[in-house]
Amino acid sequence: QVQLVESGGGLVQPGGSLRLSCVDSGNIFSISLMGWYRQAPGKQRELVASLTTAGRTNYADSVKGRFTISRDNAKNTVYLQMSSLKPEDTAVYYCRVGTLSGRDYWGQGTQVTVSS
Repeated sequence: QVQLVESGGGLVQPGGSLRLSCVDSGNIFSISLMGWYRQAPGKQRELVASLTTAGRTNYADSVKGRFTISRDNAKNTVYLQMSSLKPEDTAVYYCRVGTLSGRDYWGQGTQVTVSS
C-alpha cells in the first residue's frame, strides 16, 4: 500500500528554519513529479514547490529564495528546506507525488506554525 508520511513540522519563530520530510513507504513507481503544497485556514491549497524527475524545480513566488525542494532517491524521501520563515508561511504542508500514469498520492499533512 502506498503511503506518504510527512514529518518535520512544528512551531518556529519568524526568521527561523525547518526541514520537512516526506517518505514514500510504498515505493511508488514511475514518479514524474514531487511537490509540496500548503493550506492555511480559510484558504485554498496552493503549490509551494515542485520537482520533476528530470530535476526541474518550480517555486511559488512567495517562497523563492527561502525554500528549497530536494530528493534523496536512496531514501525514497523528498525534502522541503524552509528558511527565513514568516508568519504567513503558517499552514498545513502536504506532500504530493504524481506518476506518469496520472495517479496522485498525498500525505496526511504536517502543521507549520511561525509565531513569536
